[in-house]
Amino acid sequence: WQSFILQSYNMRMSELLESLDAIAFLKMDERLFRYLKDKAMVNHDDLIQTTHQDIAYDLHTSRVVVSRLLKKLERENKIKLGRNNIKVIEL
Repeated sequence: WQSFILQSYNMRMSELLESLDAIAFLKMDERLFRYLKDKAMVNHDDLIQTTHQDIAYDLHTSRVVVSRLLKKLERENKIKLGRNNIKVIEL
Protein backbone atom coordinates (compact mmCIF):
# COMPACT_ATOMS: atom_id res chain seq x y z
CA TRP A 1 0.00 0.00 0.00
CA GLN A 2 2.81 2.40 0.91
CA SER A 3 4.51 1.68 -2.42
CA PHE A 4 1.30 2.49 -4.29
CA ILE A 5 0.93 5.82 -2.47
CA LEU A 6 4.55 6.78 -3.16
CA GLN A 7 4.25 5.85 -6.85
CA SER A 8 1.07 7.92 -7.18
CA TYR A 9 2.71 10.87 -5.46
CA ASN A 10 5.79 10.55 -7.67
CA MET A 11 3.68 10.43 -10.83
CA ARG A 12 1.66 13.52 -9.85
CA MET A 13 4.83 15.41 -8.91
CA SER A 14 6.36 14.57 -12.30
CA GLU A 15 3.24 15.86 -14.06
CA LEU A 16 3.39 19.07 -12.03
CA LEU A 17 7.05 19.66 -12.85
CA GLU A 18 6.43 18.95 -16.54
CA SER A 19 3.59 21.48 -16.58
CA LEU A 20 5.68 24.13 -14.86
CA ASP A 21 8.54 23.49 -17.26
CA ALA A 22 6.24 23.91 -20.26
CA ILE A 23 4.75 27.14 -18.95
CA ALA A 24 8.10 28.65 -18.02
CA PHE A 25 10.32 27.60 -20.90
CA LEU A 26 8.32 26.62 -24.00
CA LYS A 27 7.04 29.07 -26.58
CA MET A 28 3.28 29.16 -27.07
CA ASP A 29 3.38 27.27 -30.39
CA GLU A 30 5.36 24.45 -28.75
CA ARG A 31 2.96 24.40 -25.80
CA LEU A 32 -0.02 24.26 -28.17
CA PHE A 33 1.40 21.39 -30.23
CA ARG A 34 2.34 19.45 -27.09
CA TYR A 35 -1.19 20.04 -25.75
CA LEU A 36 -2.71 18.68 -28.97
CA LYS A 37 -0.45 15.62 -29.02
CA ASP A 38 -1.15 14.87 -25.35
CA LYS A 39 -4.90 15.24 -25.88
CA ALA A 40 -4.75 12.90 -28.90
CA MET A 41 -2.80 10.29 -26.94
CA VAL A 42 -5.15 10.44 -23.94
CA ASN A 43 -8.19 9.99 -26.20
CA HIS A 44 -6.44 7.30 -28.30
CA ASP A 45 -7.62 9.21 -31.36
CA ASP A 46 -5.79 11.67 -33.59
CA LEU A 47 -9.04 13.61 -34.12
CA ILE A 48 -9.69 16.08 -31.29
CA GLN A 49 -13.20 17.50 -30.85
CA THR A 50 -12.73 20.98 -29.36
CA THR A 51 -12.98 24.69 -30.06
CA HIS A 52 -10.27 27.33 -30.26
CA GLN A 53 -11.83 28.99 -27.20
CA ASP A 54 -11.58 25.80 -25.13
CA ILE A 55 -7.92 25.39 -26.08
CA ALA A 56 -7.23 29.03 -25.22
CA TYR A 57 -8.87 28.55 -21.83
CA ASP A 58 -6.80 25.43 -21.10
CA LEU A 59 -3.54 27.13 -22.14
CA HIS A 60 -4.35 30.47 -20.44
CA THR A 61 -4.09 32.56 -23.59
CA SER A 62 -6.44 34.28 -26.01
CA ARG A 63 -8.51 32.63 -28.74
CA VAL A 64 -6.89 34.89 -31.35
CA VAL A 65 -3.41 33.62 -30.45
CA VAL A 66 -4.60 30.00 -30.57
CA SER A 67 -6.26 30.51 -33.97
CA ARG A 68 -3.13 32.10 -35.42
CA LEU A 69 -0.88 29.33 -34.11
CA LEU A 70 -3.23 26.58 -35.29
CA LYS A 71 -3.08 28.05 -38.80
CA LYS A 72 0.71 28.08 -38.56
CA LEU A 73 0.76 24.42 -37.47
CA GLU A 74 -1.56 23.56 -40.36
CA ARG A 75 0.80 25.27 -42.84
CA GLU A 76 3.64 23.18 -41.36
CA ASN A 77 1.52 20.03 -42.01
CA LYS A 78 1.51 19.06 -38.34
CA ILE A 79 -2.29 19.28 -38.01
CA LYS A 80 -5.42 19.47 -40.17
CA LEU A 81 -8.13 21.90 -39.08
CA GLY A 82 -11.82 21.12 -39.42
CA ARG A 83 -15.01 22.55 -37.98
CA ASN A 84 -14.73 22.09 -34.20
CA ASN A 85 -12.10 19.41 -34.68
CA ILE A 86 -8.37 19.13 -35.18
CA LYS A 87 -6.60 16.12 -36.67
CA VAL A 88 -3.06 15.66 -35.38
CA ILE A 89 -0.96 14.41 -38.29
CA GLU A 90 2.47 14.43 -36.70
CA LEU A 91 2.29 12.38 -33.51
